[in-house]
Amino acid sequence: MDIRRLESKDVTAAWQINEQGLPGTGQISPEEMADLFSLSELPIGVFDGDEMLGFVLCLCPRTRYASLNYAWFNQRYQEFLYVDRIAVALEHRGRGIGSLLYGQVIEHGKNLQFPVTAEVNLTPPNPGSIRFHERHRFREVGVFHQGKKSVTMMLRPVE
Repeated sequence: MDIRRLESKDVTAAWQINEQGLPGTGQISPEEMADLFSLSELPIGVFDGDEMLGFVLCLCPRTRYASLNYAWFNQRYQEFLYVDRIAVALEHRGRGIGSLLYGQVIEHGKNLQFPVTAEVNLTPPNPGSIRFHERHRFREVGVFHQGKKSVTMMLRPVE
């Protein structure tokens, strides 16, 4: 497995993996995925040859990204590395790919001296993702309600 920075040619594969992670990943169009690539501070994927196994997209504060969850962190923190989405292809889950990606995210956050932030669905519930984030030493810093959806806002401090 290789880790590399995502390029525009990777948009379709990332979008397909993102679709497999719904509703946890949040549905977006291929065009919105391409835009996220351009805004991302850390767009990386895990590959086996040419096959993308999983990816993560992270943003720094104050980009033009219109996500309400991202805005929540912008309103409360000056510096952070925001995990907008992390997704692993269905057939490759349980192989440590998510942890491999998060290792890169955490290292990048340390290099920037930024805490790493993320949100996880409470409604609809995503207990697997909450356990995953807790294993990586994230803690809840708030809950954000948006109509019928609620998320736990999580932060991993700089070490």
